[in-house]
Amino acid sequence: IVDACRVNSAGQAVVVRGEAGIGKTRLVEEFTKAAADQGYASHRGLVLDFGVGKGQDAIRSVVRSLLGVAPGGGKKARQATAEAAITRGLLSPEQRVFLKDLLDLPQSLEERATYDAMDNATRNEGKRTVLADLLHRVSADTPVVVVVEDVHWANPLMLTHLARMAATVADCPALLVMTSRVEGDPLDQAWRSTTGECPLITIDLGPLRREDALSLAGAFIDATNQFTLDCVQRAEGNPFFLEQLLRNAEERGDEEVPASIQSLVLARMDRLSSADKQALQAASVLGQRFSLDALRHLIDDPQYTCGGLIERYLVRPEGDGYLFVHALVQEGVYASLLMARRTELHRDAAGWYGERDPVLRAEHLDRANDPAAAAAYLGAAEAQTAALDFETALRLTDRGIELAEDPLTKCDLMCLRGDALRNMGATEESIAAFETALDAAGDNVRRCRAWIGMADGLRVADRQKPALKALDKAEAAATKHDLLPERARIHYLRGNVYFPLGNIDGCLEEHEKALSFYREVGSTEGEALALGGLGDAHYLRGHMRTACEQFQACVKLCREHGYGRIEVANRHMVGWSRVHLMEFAEALEDALASTKMAAEVSHRRAELLGRMLAGRIKLELGDFVEAQEYLERGFEIARTMSASNFEAQTLILLAQLNAAQGGMLEAREFAELALGVVREVGTTFIGPTVLAVRAALTKDPGERKKALEEAEYILDSGCVAHNHFWFARTAIDDALALGNWEEAEHYATRLETYTREQPLAWPDFLIARGRALAAWGRGTRTEGLVTEMKRLHDLAVRSGMKLAAPHLERALAAV
Repeated sequence: IVDACRVNSAGQAVVVRGEAGIGKTRLVEEFTKAAADQGYASHRGLVLDFGVGKGQDAIRSVVRSLLGVAPGGGKKARQATAEAAITRGLLSPEQRVFLKDLLDLPQSLEERATYDAMDNATRNEGKRTVLADLLHRVSADTPVVVVVEDVHWANPLMLTHLARMAATVADCPALLVMTSRVEGDPLDQAWRSTTGECPLITIDLGPLRREDALSLAGAFIDATNQFTLDCVQRAEGNPFFLEQLLRNAEERGDEEVPASIQSLVLARMDRLSSADKQALQAASVLGQRFSLDALRHLIDDPQYTCGGLIERYLVRPEGDGYLFVHALVQEGVYASLLMARRTELHRDAAGWYGERDPVLRAEHLDRANDPAAAAAYLGAAEAQTAALDFETALRLTDRGIELAEDPLTKCDLMCLRGDALRNMGATEESIAAFETALDAAGDNVRRCRAWIGMADGLRVADRQKPALKALDKAEAAATKHDLLPERARIHYLRGNVYFPLGNIDGCLEEHEKALSFYREVGSTEGEALALGGLGDAHYLRGHMRTACEQFQACVKLCREHGYGRIEVANRHMVGWSRVHLMEFAEALEDALASTKMAAEVSHRRAELLGRMLAGRIKLELGDFVEAQEYLERGFEIARTMSASNFEAQTLILLAQLNAAQGGMLEAREFAELALGVVREVGTTFIGPTVLAVRAALTKDPGERKKALEEAEYILDSGCVAHNHFWFARTAIDDALALGNWEEAEHYATRLETYTREQPLAWPDFLIARGRALAAWGRGTRTEGLVTEMKRLHDLAVRSGMKLAAPHLERALAAV
């Protein structure tokens, strides 16, 4: 395997599988030695079932090793290593946020905003890609062996990392070697199907043959005497058991053969000094891997060293800590502890970890059967949620729920579980978690929070009416108990529910209330949310200047505080509203910036809207090539997302783009496709715009009239505000092209009436241009009209509106 990888610069994965003590680690040691002899560098990670400290999981250990971070390397060293990796080209600057997570480094405000804006799947995929890229690029200089031991304890997320590493080594001079017990082996067919085309070899280790066992025994004592034969028979081919039997014999100097691994470990432990015995038992409480500082705390001996335990081959140095020579030794020592002593040590360990590591604190309280364990799991899960590690938060809440006897703590844990599930995209499971929390809630305060969580999930699942019912119940409780943060969130969520329902006044009112409450409680994040909601509400009612101001205030606050998720959802809306202010250059900057940010964090909806906005502006400015690129990519994303309304919006923009370039046949095809979509999903979002474009493209006067009348009916019945502007733009131009001067004036007047409450630069231009050209078409040639058309032409040129200028130029050319 080593030879083939070196010669072909392509590796494979190897699974060494067998029962505990059968020699998996020993074989892997020989594997890495053979690889080292041929110039390979080895990197190792160990999966543990308990006692995994912060930053010590197998994946983070491998990342640190690949980067050359010394064991126990401090924050400054890790920071320097991260920057060096980017400078050297091992990773791109865009991967810095993922690398910092893997190295447990704090993010800058800007990085935190970017990371916060990503969904959970994107963050996990980014970390998998960082590990894969590091493995690929580091191995390009020196061939690599990565060893991950004891994967039978790996969680589902870690298994995805292992699968990506397996897929990566197939393409570079690197090998992935994993060990697993047969029982609980997670590397099944489903896992193997995710490793791509990576060659994978499984080596199943069985018991040693008698001859081999005697050969192993001969390294310790005479392999021909009866005691040796008895040891070989008792070990039943398990090399670790046999080795421990022989070491025990060396220490005791007699020929008694213990009956089991546990009795053997006890026998060896009893021969230790009092200090070493106490230390070994305390270390077993910490887990298979432990730090000297924690051990010294438990035994209350700041001078203790592990020299005696190392000499007896019970523990060995591992990085900046120590490791039991085998999990069976740690398990045997731990089993020897009396329950009272075990409980005492776990409580002491929990006290040691305290704020250093809330997760380990909770786990030790759990093993101590301490009533405070459930609350500790709650605190640890809250910390992991704040760190955006929702998988760990979910695991912690699940264990806390199992332990919780207090229904109030159980309710709090279940609510946190619901939050984690929603952030992981499991909306229906999240709703169910909050329903369970509601059943466990012993007071109205917790019921209120459970109803809010349910409503949030129901809103995401487009179940708006049940969401409103849940919010009504939550509001009654929040008002009664004066829960200001909860009241703020209730109003914010209700405003979000009202938006798709077309309740414009309700949407505006709720977000205004949310903003007031969030400011009262001093929540800048809530304030940013409410400002974005107010922007939506004003956009919905056609007050685009006010909408733009609200969206800009939202984005400003997000940048100041690093609220990336809120910013990415609102940045493009600054641009969409700016279009109506005729700030095309600024709107294009917003479109491109929001598209870039959305692409970086894989926020597909925001990327789609950013690309669609860029295409919309480029079309207006006459840059057809770039418009096509943005719109086609936007259409692909809309299709992938099954976002039908946005699909129709992109199709109608493509229709207008083709028409502007003379491709009338293609334009009609796009318009028909768009119309088919809105007929299926509803006409309130983009229907009038689609109908106006279809009317402009049809050759049938009757069809044209019918489409325009239907569009006006929808506008009068209520729809999203942008339709009023986009419908007028198309309908006025089409009427002018056909010489229907009265019709052009009708649509101009209609738009003027709609914008009377808040006049806007772009609609004002459309209105004035439509009326001026209609008057010119009737034969008016006054000096005032010529002056007005020159003004409009200059305005169009200054704003870059290439589609709006030619008609004015043709008229002025005749002056």
